Amino acid sequence: MSASAQHSDRSKLPSSMANLERNNKILLDLVRQPGNNLCADCGVPEPDWASYTLGVFVCLNCSGMHRNLPAVSKVKSIRLDHWDDSLVEFMQERGNSAAKAIFEKCVPAFFYRPQQKDCVLVACHLFQLFDISTSDLFESTLWKKGKDNKQFLKRIFLLSRKDFTLRYFIKEDSKVPKAVISMKNLNAVFQPEKIGHAHGLQISYLEDERMRNLFVYHTNGQTVVSFFNAIRATRFAYLLKKHPTLRDNDLIPQITTLCLKEGYMEKTGPTQREPFKKRWFTLCSMNRKLLYFKSPLDATELGAVFIGTEDHGYSVSESSSRGMRGGRWHRGITFETPGRQFVFMCEQEQDQKEWMEAFRKVISQPMTPEDYASKILLFYLIQRRAVFLCLSHGLHTWYVIYILPWSSYMSTQLFFSSIQMKPT
Repeated sequence: MSASAQHSDRSKLPSSMANLERNNKILLDLVRQPGNNLCADCGVPEPDWASYTLGVFVCLNCSGMHRNLPAVSKVKSIRLDHWDDSLVEFMQERGNSAAKAIFEKCVPAFFYRPQQKDCVLVACHLFQLFDISTSDLFESTLWKKGKDNKQFLKRIFLLSRKDFTLRYFIKEDSKVPKAVISMKNLNAVFQPEKIGHAHGLQISYLEDERMRNLFVYHTNGQTVVSFFNAIRATRFAYLLKKHPTLRDNDLIPQITTLCLKEGYMEKTGPTQREPFKKRWFTLCSMNRKLLYFKSPLDATELGAVFIGTEDHGYSVSESSSRGMRGGRWHRGITFETPGRQFVFMCEQEQDQKEWMEAFRKVISQPMTPEDYASKILLFYLIQRRAVFLCLSHGLHTWYVIYILPWSSYMSTQLFFSSIQMKPT
């Protein structure tokens, strides 16, 4: 190579480095802008990868999903990879908000958008093109855990938008369903770790005023994701009919909800002299209830506590394990209600902190008419000689308050005091 050629190549290096630094700075400025500062797929903050074919910024985890779809998306690190001027210009023109307006234009309102805490299965299959059936019926065959054992057996599930129900059948030729479940109180969440299968789904609903859980899975992830979105479509149709005046944005958060916190704590009985017992707890903000089970895969709750607001006499604080009998854990939580003080013990300080935050989040939320109609709150209202009744017929609900005479009040108080959380 001649001396002049070598000099020419060396002269290009500073220019190339300058372009690289300039483009990286532009990309870093772009990713800080509103809309781009969250992963386009899961919402995690500060994404540091980008799809230069779609024009979106994504996190490291979601970039792996894009790599699995090379015909649709190709990704680069905005910090480590070389970016040509043309690619940077495209990212400037597009960005997350503009890309979503294009690619999600025809996505139905009920369609689930994966969140940061969702399992890889959800993000992977929801990213792919998905055609939800417009039929009033949706059928799927899944493996369901037995109510009283750990065995999973094949069951046929049928969703209906005509009567807003989920039915499941034991055999393919069964004409009578094993259960008919209303969309009114149904919830569904992915639970791969709890169920022990990558494609695990938990379905919860009220049965005889107690929470009932169904645990299902399928070997094919797309089958489970399709079933999950079909549940959301059916429940969204139910909510639209029940609340015809509300906007989609008001109804979407109610379709399905993740629990705020779940895990093991120790609990004692109402006198706080009973030995502590280890139980599995679930706290959900939607129904304002702390549910507890003997184990994570129990089909039915052992008990529940309603969580009202501070104005109604509910509060949470740290507590000591002194004077408590039989507890192995020592990070205490005291939960005050109008009718009883509950004491729970956590194993680790971090668990205690997370449970306290979850309790406070629910306590700080204003109560809805449906919350006031909860039967566990009746104990509080009865103490003031008031009965709050919820009367339902079809999609219509009425709320009535009765002020009782003292004779009725005394006898009714004894009855409703029994609906508080039972020591188990």
